[in-house]
Amino acid sequence: MISWATIGAIMAINIVYVSAFTLRLILMIKGRKGVASVLAMVEVFIYLIGLNLVLSNVSNPYNMAAYCVGFGLGVYMGSRIEEYLALGYLVVQVIVDSLKVDLPQKLRDKGYGVTSWTADGRDGKRLVLQVLVKRTNEKRLMELLKVLSPQAFVISHEPKQFKGGFWVKMTGRE
Repeated sequence: MISWATIGAIMAINIVYVSAFTLRLILMIKGRKGVASVLAMVEVFIYLIGLNLVLSNVSNPYNMAAYCVGFGLGVYMGSRIEEYLALGYLVVQVIVDSLKVDLPQKLRDKGYGVTSWTADGRDGKRLVLQVLVKRTNEKRLMELLKVLSPQAFVISHEPKQFKGGFWVKMTGRE
């Protein structure tokens, strides 16, 4: 006999468990060990409840299917939650093909920390800018760059550590 309540509970518990697992892993990577440890305790408790529901009737393939579907949805939900929280910072590198642009100052006027230098590109001199931005502000910066320098080549990556300089003061990690 199919118990829709049990199937729904297994899926819901697994969605919450795997979402918590995903967030805990991301928090660990970002160095937030205390929050990650607390989340790990909650995660294991939820996991044990869900596993108990599945193992109490292991011969029911619907329970196992619900566990698998809940696991997949949990991965998706965990990644969506992390995107929403947008923890951490990005370094955005902007390369423009003219040294005569006032892009660094315009970005500084908008509150961004900018370091710039001249580089040699295939077709001549380029201006390279490096901008530190909170992940929550990434879209705003990208939209601003589209307006101020639509032809710019833009690369972003996530820094692992900060030490010294204006960036550390800006992030409050001194």
